[in-house]
Amino acid sequence: MATQQLNRRKFLKATAAVAAGFATPYVIPSGVLAEPGREGANDRINVGFIGIGGRGRGHLNNEKQMAAAVCDVDKDHLAAAVKVAGEKAFVCTDYRRILERKDIDAVLIATPDHWHGVQTVHACQAGKDVYCEKPSSVTIAEGRAMIDATRRYNRVVQIGSQGRSLPDSFTTCEFIRNGMLGKVNKIMCFHPENPVDNNTPNSPVPPELDYDMWLGPAAWRPYNKARTHFGFRFVLDLGGGYIRDRGAHVFSLATWFMNADKQGPVSIDATGEAPPHGVYDCPSKMNIVYEFKNPDWTLVWGQPGEKPPEYKGNHFGFKVWGDTDSIVFEGGDGGCNTDAKVKRYRVPAGGETVFHSPGHVKDWVNCIKTRQDPLMNIEAAHKVAILCIVGNISYILGRKLMWDAEKDRVIGDEAANRLLYREGRAPWKL
Repeated sequence: MATQQLNRRKFLKATAAVAAGFATPYVIPSGVLAEPGREGANDRINVGFIGIGGRGRGHLNNEKQMAAAVCDVDKDHLAAAVKVAGEKAFVCTDYRRILERKDIDAVLIATPDHWHGVQTVHACQAGKDVYCEKPSSVTIAEGRAMIDATRRYNRVVQIGSQGRSLPDSFTTCEFIRNGMLGKVNKIMCFHPENPVDNNTPNSPVPPELDYDMWLGPAAWRPYNKARTHFGFRFVLDLGGGYIRDRGAHVFSLATWFMNADKQGPVSIDATGEAPPHGVYDCPSKMNIVYEFKNPDWTLVWGQPGEKPPEYKGNHFGFKVWGDTDSIVFEGGDGGCNTDAKVKRYRVPAGGETVFHSPGHVKDWVNCIKTRQDPLMNIEAAHKVAILCIVGNISYILGRKLMWDAEKDRVIGDEAANRLLYREGRAPWKL
């Protein structure tokens, strides 16, 4: 299929045009890019894989039949990806090259967290459907921009909190929603502490890595292997710690079970134990209490938290208390486990059922064809990201925050509100 490229200078200039949902996105000329809902030859969805390190490589291995392009800023990652995707796949180190291609229907983004907002907005502008790894964003403003771009360009965006697509999750959700615990009033999470770095020294950038592109919209800092690739997770403004990593899985399940995808907390109160001097600045220990109203319930994030006596061995999860019973749910990313009584449960006639996903990526692909919202759509994912982001802001400021879930703002605290947005490095401004 012949390809038609965007004017590169116009595209670069356009990256400054979307400002957290408050400015008008750049409109790409009609006829340059794929039409909404267009499928490739023989109904094949042609996917560009952006970010093919650990998680991205796993996606590529599992979905290689859809791989039409691969992109990474690390040439070693690219070399490994080409062996999977095949020699016919388009290969690049700049994701914008993929977005310019008319023969690409969708993109799967598995870059570091600080890239998610920018790349998702740009992909929507370019007429691509998006599967983006969790968390959806690292700021509230980015999340709003992602929602606006998804709706403006009529795109299908699935966020990778894949716990919602696991069989034990379906049953647990139905068990809780059908009142088997009575009225749920508390969910308490447990998770291992964030790791501590012993001050790994900065070093020269390895030749295979385009470090400036790896940083992208993040503030510049010297290269350090401890905070690049996997280690970025434990730097507050890059990954935000396990609360934004695994928390995006755990909170996704808790809010789904509670039918709270459109509900937000009224208050967030975080405490944490600052790490010793080193590369990582996320608190090693952390406790956050979220209060919800109408219906009233409490969500607690604990690092390490208190593992319940019923705990079976997964290193993270949560306990759900109702006024008549309780259950423990473990895991939620690659696998999960729930109580035996939940596994035995069957929804009675007239009871509430939930969507049983065929698989998280499969659900996304199906929705590309039907143009329906996927299970972990961008609005639901943004509500989850808020819990992670504002929880960290409460820790940073050292105070309880009152939250306006309608306006996505902290009530009466402008210092906190200023942390909901950040200026990206040029030209990566959202």
